[in-house]
Amino acid sequence: MSDIIKGQCDATLQLKKLVSMVAKSNSTVLLRGETGCGKDVVAKAIHEFSERSGSLINVNCAAIPSELLESELFGHEKGAFTGADSKREGRFEASDNGTLFLDEIGDMPLPLQAKLLRAIETRKIQRVGGRNEIDLNLRLICATHQNIEKKIDEGHFRADLFYRINVFPIEIPSLSERREDIPILVEHILGELEKMGSLIPKIDSSAIKALQEYIWPGNVRELRNVIERATIIFPEQIISSKNIKENL
Repeated sequence: MSDIIKGQCDATLQLKKLVSMVAKSNSTVLLRGETGCGKDVVAKAIHEFSERSGSLINVNCAAIPSELLESELFGHEKGAFTGADSKREGRFEASDNGTLFLDEIGDMPLPLQAKLLRAIETRKIQRVGGRNEIDLNLRLICATHQNIEKKIDEGHFRADLFYRINVFPIEIPSLSERREDIPILVEHILGELEKMGSLIPKIDSSAIKALQEYIWPGNVRELRNVIERATIIFPEQIISSKNIKENL
């Protein structure tokens, strides 16, 4: 798991502990945290540590148009709607014996929430336009950066669905809560960029300190963008705190 979730500060060690506790169960996990804090990385760690034989299938509920999301999740039969020229399996079926990761579940349309609730309760689905029920063996991980309780109060999210997915909630710390991990994260990001062919710079201790003093509203995603930018502006050069503050 340490190969997936990087860092050794107290908040990160607590996160790893929660992942190890829940991974080998079949319980539904709800990941909560700010945008860019690495919810997809935690989902990957849970899946890898679970030793499930199937694949980890990712679905970003906010990135798929609402009119296509039902077919994307549950699949469809031939002729189910205009353009359905052939039968197609959805993400639920693709994750059989594995893990289905529903990112940004707070953006799922209300009508589809009812169908998701039934799928979670019965572990069965029906393709769009289909009559037969399909049995599934999967672990469900959901994630959101939104205040789901507020969305329930506003009538935009089903309370019964929230209680179904909130079996094992994990709050993922923001990067500002794990500043001690920044040197480890920077080293990891530089290693990935080097493998991709980038001419990586050397970031000195003053630059690391400057990075640790920043607030990071975009979390690890923003840190990665900054380090990637550094490889473009300062290839194979030494980066100081002055370079960080003036350019990055």
